[in-house]
Formats: sequence, C-alpha cells, structure tokens
Amino acid sequence: MSELIIVKPEKCVGCNACVRECPAPEANMTKQLEDGRFITMVNNDKCIACGECVKKCNHGARDYIDDTDECIADLAREKLIIMASPAIKTILPTKWKGVLDWFRQQGCTIFDVSFGADICTWAHLRTIEQGKIGNIITQPCGAIVKYVEMYQPKLLQNLSPIHSPIACSAIYIKKYLRRNNPIAVISPCIAAKAEAVDTGLFEYNITIQKLLEYFDRNDINIPIDSSEDFEYKFDELQGQMGAIYSRPGGLRDNIWLHDPDMNVTNSEGVHKVFTELDMYAKMPESKHPKIFDVLSCEFGCNIGPASGTKQSVFDVMTTMRAIENEAKSRRKSTGIMGRGDDKLFKKFDDELRVADFLRNYKPSMPTPIPNSVQLEPIFEKMGMHTPEERKYDCHACGYATCRDMATAIYRGLNTPDNCIVHAKSVLLARHSALNRQNEKLAEITEDCLALSDKLKQNVANINENMKNIGDSTSATSDRAAVVKELLENIVTFCNDNSTMDADSVTQLIAILETTISAFSALDDNVTITNESSETINKSINDIISIVGEINEVLGRTEHGEIDLDAEVKKAEEKK
Repeated sequence: MSELIIVKPEKCVGCNACVRECPAPEANMTKQLEDGRFITMVNNDKCIACGECVKKCNHGARDYIDDTDECIADLAREKLIIMASPAIKTILPTKWKGVLDWFRQQGCTIFDVSFGADICTWAHLRTIEQGKIGNIITQPCGAIVKYVEMYQPKLLQNLSPIHSPIACSAIYIKKYLRRNNPIAVISPCIAAKAEAVDTGLFEYNITIQKLLEYFDRNDINIPIDSSEDFEYKFDELQGQMGAIYSRPGGLRDNIWLHDPDMNVTNSEGVHKVFTELDMYAKMPESKHPKIFDVLSCEFGCNIGPASGTKQSVFDVMTTMRAIENEAKSRRKSTGIMGRGDDKLFKKFDDELRVADFLRNYKPSMPTPIPNSVQLEPIFEKMGMHTPEERKYDCHACGYATCRDMATAIYRGLNTPDNCIVHAKSVLLARHSALNRQNEKLAEITEDCLALSDKLKQNVANINENMKNIGDSTSATSDRAAVVKELLENIVTFCNDNSTMDADSVTQLIAILETTISAFSALDDNVTITNESSETINKSINDIISIVGEINEVLGRTEHGEIDLDAEVKKAEEKK
C-alpha cells in the first residue's frame, strides 16, 4: 500500500504508544539510532491505515497523507464531483453546509454518501433474501478490509461482497448517472484512500481535518449555520436512514428497520474489534451471527482519526440522534402508508442491479508465525531464560505479550534492546561491574592515601633539609667575606711594610692572593647554591600544593563525599 501514515523521526521519543495502540502486528518497525534513541517507523506494506497511532501520539511524531491540497489545486482546471460522508454533519454540525457550499462555488457537484449507504443496505438485504451469501462481516470500513486481506485472509469468504457506502455512491454516479468527472470524498477516514486505490472508483480522499487546516492556512472563512435541520440541496437525492451508518451499529440498525429478527452483532474500536475478528476466524461457521457489523473506530466514523473534531462523544451522539429523527421523518413523509423505505427500495429494485455493487478482494500471504525453537535464541537475547521470565508481559515494548515482542524481533521489526527485561538485565550487569570497579577503586584510593602521606612527609623532610642548607650557605658566605677582607688587609700591610724581606713578602703575598681567589670562588659557589635552593624550594612548594589537592580528593572519596557511580556514568556518557 502507498504511504499513508508518516513518521517525523526528530519528534519520536520511542515511547512505544504507537505499537501499543496499533492492531496490525507488523505495521511498526522499531530501531535504535547511533545516539541510543529508539524510534518507530511505519511498515507501509503491513499498515492498515486505521490512524489510531496518529490519534494517540502525544509528541506529534505521527501524521498522515491525504489528497486535500492536490484536489483543491485541480479544481482550477477540472470540475469535480464531491461526495460528502454522513459523518460531516456530526463533525461540523454548524459548518458542514457552508463547506459544501464552498465546493459548489468552485464549480463542483455535490452528492450525499448517505444515499450510497441506502443502496448498501438494499444490496445486503436483497443478497441475503436470495440466499446468495452466508454469514458475513460488513466492510464499510477500509481499515477492516485491509486487516482481513493482510492478517486474516481466510475471513475473505465471510467479508461482505457488497461495496461500502462510498463505493456504492461512486458506482451509482458513474454507472447510472453517467458522470465521468473525477470524484473526491470528504471523510474523516485515512483508510478511505486505500479503498480508492484498490477499487479505482474515486480519485481523491479529502479528510475533514486536513480540509479545515487548508481553510485556516488560506484564510477561508466558512459561515456558521445556526439552523438545526439536516437537509441540504444535493445534486441528486439525499439519503435517508443511510445517514446513521457513521455511528456504531449504523448498518445493523438499518438492517433491523427491515428485518428486526435478523441476528446481527456489532463491534467497534481497535482494542476490541480486531481481537474479535481473530476470534471469529477460529469459530465454526455455525456460531457466527448472520451479520457481524464492524468498524475500526471506537465511536464509529463520527470521531474518526482524520476528523479533527473537538466534539465530545456526547455531542456527537446527540447530533446523531437528531439526524436519525430527521431521516425517519423524511422517510415517512415521502413513502406510502408510513413506509418511505418501501418507495426508495422499490426505486432501487426497478433501477439498480445488485451485481453492479459487488466487490472483489486482494488476499495477501500472511507472514509465517515463528515456532518456539525459532524464538528460543530471541528470548535468550532478550535476557529471558526461564518460562516465567518469558511471560513477564509488561507491555512496555507496546506488545501484548513477550512472545509477540519476540516474534517482532524475529521478523526484524524490533530489537532486544527495546525490551525492559533485557534493559534491566543489562543495567544489573553494569551495576555489578561498577560495584566491582568501586571496590577496586576504594582499595587503590586507600593505597594512594598511604603513599601520599609518606610522600608528604618526605617532601617535608626535604624542605627542612633545604632550609638548613640555605642557612648554612648564608653563614658560610658571611664568614668567607670576613676572611677575605682580613687577607686583603694583610696583603696591603705587607706591600706597605718595607722592613720585611722582599722575597718573603712576595712569597707571602702570592699565597694570600691565591687564598683570596679561593674564597672568591667559594663565595660564588655559595651564591649559586642559594639561587638553586630557591628554585628547589619553589618546586617543593608546588609539589606540596599538588599533594594537598590529591589528599583532599582522596579524602572526600574515602568518606563518600564523591559519588563514584555518578563519576563513572559521566565518563561513560562522554565516551
């Protein structure tokens, strides 16, 4: 099927709500991105376009595609036929007439799908009366048809051969009114597009939500109609009781108007109807009702996934009751002896052929279900090793059971990392590893503290020794200066005293000058030693400062002031 449900990956948070709400077991594909995020994409080949995920996504990650923009763009070059579904009245109770008037102003002709619903009821009754069909499942809902074709093809023998109200309307327009203009349907249904593609009976699916958005974007104001009647001047007959098809049990109620004793059971809502269809498939034919009237949406088409309605279910049902009473009134006023349906159905008997309103279906081969042996390695990857663990069934992944999740992983539609049991087992393993690392780190910290204390003491000793060296070199320098000065005085004295033997004086002076040079060298060495001592002292002070910092951090770690788990996690996140 062409893409109808779309995903905006940047908005997907991996909450699995779409998987949880989806009735189609293979319609979603969950994967993990390189940044660790989980996102769920749509498997269009297995999506039934029920739209439930669009309704339930709280993050705006899901949306759908319809034909609104394309259709309105084509209005400029071609006159279109607009078919209005019955739900437009309940969704836009004060604006539906204005919406249809706007299309008429664009040159369109307007038809009522409720009339097609009346044809649908007539065709069902006549086919049943003639014994041409057995127990049937109704098919006004495109999502139901897709589900049966994809996931329960054995039920195609029970799926009603009568076209939906939309298709019956299109057939009537094309075959009996001989109108060949392209047809657009205004509906609250995403899956109606799939019906258009499969049957080829209409070209455009205009959803009410996207239509309202188009009006808002283009500043098109639709006037409010305060009248409380539900009649409209369509270009062909307005429908009668077909107007209630959009509510739960609408087809059933139409059948019961003509045959109140017929065994009809109805079901609606994705969390109910598809489970019951699966149950129906397992039941013997003898236990099937004559008609199983089914709709994908819980409150019928009146609050469909593409309705964009702000109406509550109470508002909708109140409007629906008024529509029903108006239809009954019109039915009586146009008939013979209060049986307006007889006159309408007589028109159908005289003018229509049931065979023109029959449909064929396209079954697909269901994906094989993996057996226990095939699922064994999947469960192991999920961290589920015991039968009890494999029935955890927490629904966090979006699936009803762990086996369903394992099946999805086997089919490549999900990943073990998206399983909460698997995630817990991984976290526990990592936590144990962190605990072991913390214990080892604590041992290393204790050793480091002991070594640090020794280093601190050694540095202190070195510092004290350097201080002593500094004091000693200063004293030596002072004494050398005094001796040097004394020797210089002696030399001067000897030079100036003429009574001394010249050779002796010369010899003595040479000795004294050599001694003075030695003391000068000593003084220089002392100076260099002092300068070196200052450099060494600075380095020692730097070392003392660093050792202090090390001791502080190690001390905080030892006393639990630093969260080692948090520090390790931060390091892992940086990696």
